[in-house]
Amino acid sequence: MESTNKRIIGRKDLVSFPSFELKNVPVKIDSGAYSSSMHCQSIEIIEFDEKEQLRVVFLDPAISGYTGKEVIFSDFKTKTVKSSNGIAQERFFVKGTVQLFGESYETVFSLTERTGLRNPILLGRRLLNKRFLIDTSKTNCSYKYETK
Repeated sequence: MESTNKRIIGRKDLVSFPSFELKNVPVKIDSGAYSSSMHCQSIEIIEFDEKEQLRVVFLDPAISGYTGKEVIFSDFKTKTVKSSNGIAQERFFVKGTVQLFGESYETVFSLTERTGLRNPILLGRRLLNKRFLIDTSKTNCSYKYETK
């Protein structure tokens, strides 16, 4: 049996995203999703210096941690993704950092409109694998660690 020093993370948490200037945002730990996904109030392509850029406002006013700030990405990708309900849609992907247990991890986020869904942000396997063990009976493990 392999010895492990992985941190235990619960099914939900409150985490910060330093690269997006978001603090204590509710997330769902989703081992069924490959990539992480983040709700955006608005996502739009803009032209700047004859180059396409992505202008994003993360979350929306009803979500804890919302700032209303526009974040501009010059480095982004688009990909067709099949959601859990089987519908394929074109999504934008950006790199960002998430802070868990006092450490920052860079990962890729798909940007989507998740209004009406219970969890504005899903953290997927690409981030979780080889780093964390999920205990679904627990919540806010990282938040409790960071606020000690």
